[in-house]
Amino acid sequence: MAGNKNKTGSVYYDKKDKKWKCTYYILDIETKKQKRKYKSFETEQEAKDLLTSIQYQKGNDLFIKNNGIPLNQLMRENAQKKLAMNIISERSYIRILESIKKIEESSMSKKNISDITSNEIQEYLNSLKDYSNSTIKKIKEQFTQAFREAQNKGYIIRNPMFEVIRPKSTQIRKPIRALEVEEQQTLTSYLMNIPISNLPYKVAYLLQMYLGMRIGEVLALRNTDINLAKNLIKVDKTLSKDKNGKIIMKYLPKTYAGIREVPIPTFIKNEIINQMRLSENNLDKQLFLSPKGEYVRPENANRKLRELLHTMGIYDISSHSLRHTYGTRCIEAGMRAVALQRLMGHSDIATTLNTYTSVFNQYKEAELEKVNNYYMQQSIIEQTQDLLNSKNNIILDTEKGEER
Repeated sequence: MAGNKNKTGSVYYDKKDKKWKCTYYILDIETKKQKRKYKSFETEQEAKDLLTSIQYQKGNDLFIKNNGIPLNQLMRENAQKKLAMNIISERSYIRILESIKKIEESSMSKKNISDITSNEIQEYLNSLKDYSNSTIKKIKEQFTQAFREAQNKGYIIRNPMFEVIRPKSTQIRKPIRALEVEEQQTLTSYLMNIPISNLPYKVAYLLQMYLGMRIGEVLALRNTDINLAKNLIKVDKTLSKDKNGKIIMKYLPKTYAGIREVPIPTFIKNEIINQMRLSENNLDKQLFLSPKGEYVRPENANRKLRELLHTMGIYDISSHSLRHTYGTRCIEAGMRAVALQRLMGHSDIATTLNTYTSVFNQYKEAELEKVNNYYMQQSIIEQTQDLLNSKNNIILDTEKGEER
Protein backbone atom coordinates (compact mmCIF):
# COMPACT_ATOMS: atom_id res chain seq x y z
CA MET A 1 0.00 0.00 0.00
CA ALA A 2 3.00 2.26 0.43
CA GLY A 3 3.16 2.71 -3.35
CA ASN A 4 -0.35 4.18 -3.33
CA LYS A 5 0.51 6.93 -0.87
CA ASN A 6 -0.17 10.37 -2.34
CA LYS A 7 3.36 11.77 -2.57
CA THR A 8 3.90 15.49 -2.83
CA GLY A 9 7.02 15.99 -4.97
CA SER A 10 9.56 18.80 -4.63
CA VAL A 11 11.31 21.74 -6.29
CA TYR A 12 15.10 22.07 -6.40
CA TYR A 13 17.92 23.71 -8.38
CA ASP A 14 20.03 21.43 -10.58
CA LYS A 15 23.53 22.95 -10.65
CA LYS A 16 24.63 20.71 -13.50
CA ASP A 17 21.82 21.67 -15.88
CA LYS A 18 21.48 25.13 -14.38
CA LYS A 19 17.74 24.65 -14.29
CA TRP A 20 15.01 24.52 -11.69
CA LYS A 21 13.49 21.05 -11.47
CA CYS A 22 10.04 20.03 -10.33
CA THR A 23 9.66 16.39 -9.33
CA TYR A 24 6.15 15.01 -9.06
CA TYR A 25 4.30 11.72 -9.06
CA ILE A 26 1.59 10.27 -11.29
CA LEU A 27 -0.35 7.06 -10.83
CA ASP A 28 0.73 4.22 -13.13
CA ILE A 29 -2.52 2.61 -14.29
CA GLU A 30 -1.00 -0.86 -14.75
CA THR A 31 1.00 -1.14 -11.51
CA LYS A 32 -1.28 1.13 -9.45
CA LYS A 33 1.87 2.74 -8.03
CA GLN A 34 3.09 6.32 -7.94
CA LYS A 35 5.57 6.96 -10.77
CA ARG A 36 8.17 9.69 -10.32
CA LYS A 37 8.53 12.32 -13.08
CA TYR A 38 10.29 15.66 -13.38
CA LYS A 39 10.27 18.79 -15.52
CA SER A 40 12.82 21.60 -15.96
CA PHE A 41 12.20 25.34 -15.77
CA GLU A 42 14.16 28.56 -16.07
CA THR A 43 12.77 30.01 -12.83
CA GLU A 44 11.92 28.67 -9.40
CA GLN A 45 8.45 30.20 -9.52
CA GLU A 46 7.54 28.30 -12.70
CA ALA A 47 8.58 25.04 -11.07
CA LYS A 48 6.57 25.84 -7.93
CA ASP A 49 3.52 26.75 -10.00
CA LEU A 50 3.59 23.38 -11.74
CA LEU A 51 3.90 21.48 -8.46
CA THR A 52 1.05 23.46 -6.92
CA SER A 53 -1.10 22.82 -9.98
CA ILE A 54 -0.48 19.06 -9.87
CA GLN A 55 -1.11 18.77 -6.16
CA TYR A 56 -4.28 20.83 -6.42
CA GLN A 57 -5.58 18.62 -9.23
CA LYS A 58 -4.77 15.51 -7.19
CA GLY A 59 -6.55 16.97 -4.18
CA ASN A 60 -3.48 16.49 -1.98
CA ASP A 61 -4.82 17.87 1.30
CA LEU A 62 -1.47 17.53 3.09
CA PHE A 63 0.35 19.57 0.45
CA ILE A 64 -2.39 22.18 0.40
CA LYS A 65 -2.38 22.43 4.20
CA ASN A 66 1.39 22.93 4.34
CA ASN A 67 1.83 25.14 1.30
CA GLY A 68 -1.53 26.76 0.63
CA ILE A 69 -2.95 27.59 -2.79
CA PRO A 70 -2.00 30.77 -4.66
CA LEU A 71 -5.06 32.73 -5.79
CA ASN A 72 -4.16 32.73 -9.49
CA GLN A 73 -3.53 28.98 -9.43
CA LEU A 74 -7.00 28.32 -8.07
CA MET A 75 -8.52 30.61 -10.70
CA ARG A 76 -6.68 28.86 -13.53
CA GLU A 77 -7.60 25.38 -12.28
CA ASN A 78 -11.27 26.37 -12.04
CA ALA A 79 -11.25 27.61 -15.63
CA GLN A 80 -9.55 24.45 -16.89
CA LYS A 81 -12.01 22.26 -15.01
CA LYS A 82 -15.01 24.06 -16.52
CA LEU A 83 -13.53 23.75 -20.00
CA ALA A 84 -12.88 20.03 -19.53
CA MET A 85 -16.48 19.54 -18.33
CA ASN A 86 -17.83 21.49 -21.33
CA ILE A 87 -19.43 24.04 -18.99
CA ILE A 88 -17.73 26.85 -20.90
CA SER A 89 -16.65 27.13 -24.54
CA GLU A 90 -13.06 27.58 -25.64
CA ARG A 91 -13.86 31.19 -26.49
CA SER A 92 -15.17 31.79 -22.96
CA TYR A 93 -12.07 30.05 -21.58
CA ILE A 94 -9.85 32.51 -23.48
CA ARG A 95 -11.82 35.47 -22.10
CA ILE A 96 -11.55 34.11 -18.56
CA LEU A 97 -7.78 33.71 -18.96
CA GLU A 98 -7.58 37.34 -20.08
CA SER A 99 -9.22 38.38 -16.80
CA ILE A 100 -6.89 36.12 -14.81
CA LYS A 101 -3.83 37.52 -16.57
CA LYS A 102 -4.96 41.01 -15.60
CA ILE A 103 -5.30 39.88 -11.97
CA GLU A 104 -1.83 38.32 -12.15
CA GLU A 105 -0.36 41.77 -12.69
CA SER A 106 -1.02 42.39 -9.00
CA SER A 107 1.16 40.97 -6.22
CA MET A 108 -1.96 39.64 -4.51
CA SER A 109 -2.46 36.98 -7.19
CA LYS A 110 0.47 34.89 -5.90
CA LYS A 111 -0.65 35.08 -2.28
CA ASN A 112 -2.25 32.07 -0.64
CA ILE A 113 -6.03 32.35 -0.65
CA SER A 114 -6.18 31.88 3.12
CA ASP A 115 -4.06 35.05 3.59
CA ILE A 116 -6.12 37.39 1.41
CA THR A 117 -8.53 39.81 3.12
CA SER A 118 -11.68 41.58 1.97
CA ASN A 119 -9.90 44.93 2.19
CA GLU A 120 -7.15 43.78 -0.18
CA ILE A 121 -9.67 42.60 -2.76
CA GLN A 122 -11.74 45.78 -2.42
CA GLU A 123 -8.68 48.01 -2.82
CA TYR A 124 -7.62 46.09 -5.89
CA LEU A 125 -11.06 46.34 -7.52
CA ASN A 126 -11.21 50.05 -6.67
CA SER A 127 -7.94 50.49 -8.59
CA LEU A 128 -9.71 49.26 -11.73
CA LYS A 129 -12.26 52.08 -11.92
CA ASP A 130 -10.64 53.44 -15.08
CA TYR A 131 -11.59 50.20 -16.85
CA SER A 132 -15.05 49.46 -18.26
CA ASN A 133 -17.87 48.12 -16.10
CA SER A 134 -17.73 44.93 -18.15
CA THR A 135 -14.03 44.38 -17.35
CA ILE A 136 -14.53 45.08 -13.64
CA LYS A 137 -17.48 42.70 -13.55
CA LYS A 138 -15.52 39.88 -15.21
CA ILE A 139 -12.56 40.30 -12.86
CA LYS A 140 -14.75 40.35 -9.76
CA GLU A 141 -16.48 37.19 -10.98
CA GLN A 142 -13.12 35.37 -10.99
CA PHE A 143 -12.58 36.34 -7.36
CA THR A 144 -16.10 35.24 -6.46
CA GLN A 145 -15.76 31.84 -8.12
CA ALA A 146 -12.29 31.19 -6.70
CA PHE A 147 -13.25 31.87 -3.09
CA ARG A 148 -16.53 30.00 -3.43
CA GLU A 149 -14.55 26.95 -4.62
CA ALA A 150 -12.04 27.38 -1.80
CA GLN A 151 -14.81 27.50 0.79
CA ASN A 152 -16.64 24.52 -0.71
CA LYS A 153 -13.45 22.44 -0.52
CA GLY A 154 -12.71 23.54 3.03
CA TYR A 155 -9.55 25.47 2.20
CA ILE A 156 -10.97 28.55 3.93
CA ILE A 157 -13.65 28.94 6.59
CA ARG A 158 -14.81 32.46 5.86
CA ASN A 159 -15.42 33.83 2.35
CA PRO A 160 -13.93 37.37 2.09
CA MET A 161 -16.06 38.18 -0.98
CA PHE A 162 -19.18 38.66 1.14
CA GLU A 163 -17.98 42.14 2.07
CA VAL A 164 -16.65 43.15 -1.35
CA ILE A 165 -18.62 45.59 -3.52
CA ARG A 166 -18.05 45.97 -7.25
CA PRO A 167 -17.06 49.60 -7.95
CA LYS A 168 -18.59 51.56 -10.79
CA SER A 169 -16.43 52.48 -13.75
CA THR A 170 -15.48 56.11 -14.32
CA GLN A 171 -15.41 55.46 -18.06
CA ILE A 172 -18.00 57.17 -20.20
CA ARG A 173 -19.34 54.45 -22.47
CA LYS A 174 -18.75 55.38 -26.08
CA PRO A 175 -21.65 54.25 -28.28
CA ILE A 176 -20.91 52.33 -31.46
CA ARG A 177 -21.07 54.79 -34.33
CA ALA A 178 -23.07 53.97 -37.42
CA LEU A 179 -22.15 55.39 -40.80
CA GLU A 180 -23.94 58.58 -41.73
CA VAL A 181 -26.06 58.27 -44.89
CA GLU A 182 -23.51 60.20 -46.96
CA GLU A 183 -20.66 58.05 -45.61
CA GLN A 184 -22.58 54.89 -46.41
CA GLN A 185 -23.20 56.15 -49.96
CA THR A 186 -19.47 56.81 -50.41
CA LEU A 187 -18.40 53.41 -49.10
CA THR A 188 -21.10 51.53 -51.03
CA SER A 189 -20.19 53.23 -54.29
CA TYR A 190 -16.53 52.32 -53.80
CA LEU A 191 -17.26 48.68 -52.92
CA MET A 192 -19.64 48.19 -55.84
CA ASN A 193 -17.06 49.42 -58.33
CA ILE A 194 -13.81 47.82 -57.15
CA PRO A 195 -12.93 44.25 -58.27
CA ILE A 196 -12.81 41.53 -55.61
CA SER A 197 -9.20 40.86 -56.63
CA ASN A 198 -8.30 44.36 -55.39
CA LEU A 199 -10.30 44.08 -52.17
CA PRO A 200 -10.85 40.42 -51.15
CA TYR A 201 -13.28 41.27 -48.32
CA LYS A 202 -15.49 43.73 -50.23
CA VAL A 203 -18.47 41.34 -50.27
CA ALA A 204 -17.97 40.66 -46.55
CA TYR A 205 -18.35 44.39 -45.88
CA LEU A 206 -21.46 44.58 -48.08
CA LEU A 207 -23.03 41.64 -46.25
CA GLN A 208 -22.46 43.34 -42.92
CA MET A 209 -23.73 46.70 -44.08
CA TYR A 210 -26.85 45.42 -45.86
CA LEU A 211 -27.73 42.21 -44.00
CA GLY A 212 -26.62 43.13 -40.47
CA MET A 213 -24.41 40.07 -40.00
CA ARG A 214 -21.59 39.82 -37.48
CA ILE A 215 -18.10 39.64 -38.97
CA GLY A 216 -17.55 36.11 -37.60
CA GLU A 217 -20.83 34.99 -39.17
CA VAL A 218 -19.91 36.47 -42.56
CA LEU A 219 -16.43 34.92 -42.63
CA ALA A 220 -17.93 31.52 -41.73
CA LEU A 221 -20.24 31.46 -44.77
CA ARG A 222 -20.11 28.73 -47.39
CA ASN A 223 -21.69 28.65 -50.84
CA THR A 224 -24.19 26.11 -49.52
CA ASP A 225 -25.52 28.69 -47.04
CA ILE A 226 -26.77 30.91 -49.85
CA ASN A 227 -30.14 30.25 -51.48
CA LEU A 228 -30.23 32.39 -54.60
CA ALA A 229 -33.69 31.14 -55.62
CA LYS A 230 -35.25 32.43 -52.40
CA ASN A 231 -32.77 35.32 -51.93
CA LEU A 232 -31.87 34.11 -48.43
CA ILE A 233 -28.66 33.46 -46.51
CA LYS A 234 -28.71 30.97 -43.65
CA VAL A 235 -26.72 31.97 -40.56
CA ASP A 236 -25.94 28.98 -38.34
CA LYS A 237 -22.21 29.17 -37.62
CA THR A 238 -19.45 31.64 -36.83
CA LEU A 239 -15.68 31.80 -36.65
CA SER A 240 -14.32 31.63 -33.13
CA LYS A 241 -11.05 31.00 -31.28
CA ASP A 242 -10.03 27.86 -29.43
CA LYS A 243 -8.11 27.91 -26.14
CA ASN A 244 -4.84 28.38 -28.05
CA GLY A 245 -6.12 31.35 -30.04
CA LYS A 246 -6.51 29.37 -33.28
CA ILE A 247 -9.44 30.34 -35.52
CA ILE A 248 -12.01 27.54 -35.72
CA MET A 249 -15.48 27.00 -37.16
CA LYS A 250 -18.16 26.99 -34.48
CA TYR A 251 -21.65 25.70 -35.23
CA LEU A 252 -24.30 27.59 -33.28
CA PRO A 253 -26.58 25.56 -30.97
CA LYS A 254 -30.11 25.05 -32.28
CA THR A 255 -31.56 27.05 -29.39
CA TYR A 256 -29.34 30.06 -30.11
CA ALA A 257 -31.23 33.17 -31.23
CA GLY A 258 -28.47 33.99 -33.70
CA ILE A 259 -29.57 31.19 -36.04
CA ARG A 260 -31.67 32.88 -38.70
CA GLU A 261 -32.27 33.48 -42.39
CA VAL A 262 -31.60 36.96 -43.71
CA PRO A 263 -32.89 38.36 -47.03
CA ILE A 264 -30.44 39.37 -49.77
CA PRO A 265 -30.98 42.89 -51.18
CA THR A 266 -31.26 42.60 -54.96
CA PHE A 267 -28.66 45.31 -55.65
CA ILE A 268 -25.80 43.26 -54.09
CA LYS A 269 -26.95 39.87 -55.39
CA ASN A 270 -24.53 39.91 -58.35
CA GLU A 271 -21.63 40.73 -56.04
CA ILE A 272 -22.50 37.68 -53.92
CA ILE A 273 -22.72 35.51 -57.05
CA ASN A 274 -19.25 36.68 -58.14
CA GLN A 275 -17.86 35.79 -54.71
CA MET A 276 -19.50 32.35 -54.92
CA ARG A 277 -17.89 31.67 -58.30
CA LEU A 278 -14.44 32.61 -57.01
CA SER A 279 -14.84 30.34 -53.98
CA GLU A 280 -16.21 27.32 -55.85
CA ASN A 281 -12.91 25.42 -55.50
CA ASN A 282 -12.23 26.46 -51.90
CA LEU A 283 -12.19 23.83 -49.17
CA ASP A 284 -15.82 23.19 -48.11
CA LYS A 285 -16.72 25.92 -50.63
CA GLN A 286 -15.77 28.46 -47.99
CA LEU A 287 -16.82 31.90 -49.23
CA PHE A 288 -13.82 33.70 -47.71
CA LEU A 289 -10.32 32.37 -47.07
CA SER A 290 -7.00 34.04 -46.26
CA PRO A 291 -4.19 34.14 -48.88
CA LYS A 292 -2.81 31.01 -47.16
CA GLY A 293 -6.09 29.16 -47.65
CA GLU A 294 -7.03 29.38 -43.96
CA TYR A 295 -10.02 30.88 -42.15
CA VAL A 296 -9.87 34.67 -42.18
CA ARG A 297 -9.08 36.20 -38.81
CA PRO A 298 -11.87 38.76 -38.11
CA GLU A 299 -9.33 41.28 -36.83
CA ASN A 300 -7.54 41.20 -40.20
CA ALA A 301 -10.74 41.98 -42.10
CA ASN A 302 -11.47 44.74 -39.59
CA ARG A 303 -8.00 46.24 -39.99
CA LYS A 304 -8.34 46.32 -43.79
CA LEU A 305 -11.68 48.10 -43.44
CA ARG A 306 -10.25 50.77 -41.15
CA GLU A 307 -7.37 51.38 -43.57
CA LEU A 308 -9.84 51.76 -46.44
CA LEU A 309 -12.11 54.14 -44.55
CA HIS A 310 -9.20 56.31 -43.46
CA THR A 311 -8.38 56.95 -47.12
CA MET A 312 -11.96 58.23 -47.46
CA GLY A 313 -11.70 60.46 -44.41
CA ILE A 314 -14.10 58.27 -42.41
CA TYR A 315 -13.01 57.51 -38.83
CA ASP A 316 -14.21 55.69 -35.70
CA ILE A 317 -15.78 52.93 -37.78
CA SER A 318 -15.11 49.19 -37.40
CA SER A 319 -16.59 46.15 -39.12
CA HIS A 320 -19.11 45.96 -36.25
CA SER A 321 -20.15 49.51 -37.12
CA LEU A 322 -21.32 48.20 -40.49
CA ARG A 323 -23.73 45.85 -38.72
CA HIS A 324 -24.81 48.75 -36.53
CA THR A 325 -25.37 50.85 -39.67
CA TYR A 326 -27.79 48.21 -40.96
CA GLY A 327 -29.75 48.29 -37.69
CA THR A 328 -29.86 52.07 -37.72
CA ARG A 329 -31.14 52.28 -41.31
CA CYS A 330 -33.84 49.68 -40.51
CA ILE A 331 -35.15 51.80 -37.63
CA GLU A 332 -35.01 54.96 -39.74
CA ALA A 333 -37.10 53.16 -42.38
CA GLY A 334 -39.76 52.43 -39.73
CA MET A 335 -39.01 48.78 -38.96
CA ARG A 336 -40.46 47.51 -35.69
CA ALA A 337 -38.04 46.51 -32.94
CA VAL A 338 -39.30 42.91 -32.79
CA ALA A 339 -38.59 42.41 -36.52
CA LEU A 340 -35.14 43.98 -36.18
CA GLN A 341 -34.38 41.72 -33.21
CA ARG A 342 -34.86 38.61 -35.34
CA LEU A 343 -32.91 39.94 -38.31
CA MET A 344 -29.99 40.93 -36.09
CA GLY A 345 -30.05 37.66 -34.14
CA HIS A 346 -30.40 39.33 -30.73
CA SER A 347 -31.30 36.99 -27.87
CA ASP A 348 -34.14 39.21 -26.66
CA ILE A 349 -35.94 42.44 -27.49
CA ALA A 350 -34.22 44.26 -24.61
CA THR A 351 -30.86 43.88 -26.36
CA THR A 352 -32.27 45.53 -29.49
CA LEU A 353 -33.89 48.36 -27.57
CA ASN A 354 -30.78 49.02 -25.45
CA THR A 355 -28.43 48.89 -28.44
CA TYR A 356 -30.46 51.35 -30.48
CA THR A 357 -31.88 53.55 -27.70
CA SER A 358 -30.54 56.79 -29.20
CA VAL A 359 -31.88 55.93 -32.66
CA PHE A 360 -35.34 55.04 -31.33
CA ASN A 361 -35.38 58.28 -29.30
CA GLN A 362 -34.84 60.32 -32.47
CA TYR A 363 -38.15 59.06 -33.78
CA LYS A 364 -40.06 59.17 -30.51
CA GLU A 365 -41.69 62.54 -31.16
CA ALA A 366 -42.74 61.53 -34.68
CA GLU A 367 -44.27 58.32 -33.34
CA LEU A 368 -46.13 60.22 -30.61
CA GLU A 369 -47.51 62.56 -33.26
CA LYS A 370 -48.93 59.49 -35.04
CA VAL A 371 -50.75 58.60 -31.81
CA ASN A 372 -52.13 62.11 -31.45
CA ASN A 373 -53.32 62.10 -35.05
CA TYR A 374 -54.99 58.75 -34.45
CA TYR A 375 -56.87 60.21 -31.47
CA MET A 376 -58.15 63.01 -33.69
CA GLN A 377 -59.10 60.68 -36.57
CA GLN A 378 -61.13 58.49 -34.24
CA SER A 379 -62.76 61.55 -32.65
CA ILE A 380 -61.54 60.34 -29.25
CA ILE A 381 -60.32 63.81 -28.32
CA GLU A 382 -63.58 65.52 -29.38
CA GLN A 383 -65.75 63.04 -27.49
CA THR A 384 -63.58 63.32 -24.40
CA GLN A 385 -63.69 67.13 -24.60
CA ASP A 386 -67.50 67.10 -24.88
CA LEU A 387 -67.70 64.85 -21.83
CA LEU A 388 -65.39 67.11 -19.83
CA ASN A 389 -67.39 70.20 -20.83
CA SER A 390 -70.59 68.47 -19.77
CA LYS A 391 -69.14 67.60 -16.35
CA ASN A 392 -67.82 71.14 -15.89
CA ASN A 393 -71.27 72.57 -16.62
CA ILE A 394 -72.82 70.29 -13.99
CA ILE A 395 -70.24 71.40 -11.43
CA LEU A 396 -70.88 75.06 -12.24
CA ASP A 397 -74.65 74.65 -11.96
CA THR A 398 -74.23 72.91 -8.61
CA GLU A 399 -71.99 75.67 -7.30
CA LYS A 400 -74.45 78.31 -8.43
CA GLY A 401 -77.25 76.47 -6.70
CA GLU A 402 -75.26 76.42 -3.46
CA GLU A 403 -74.68 80.16 -3.74
CA ARG A 404 -78.39 80.74 -4.13
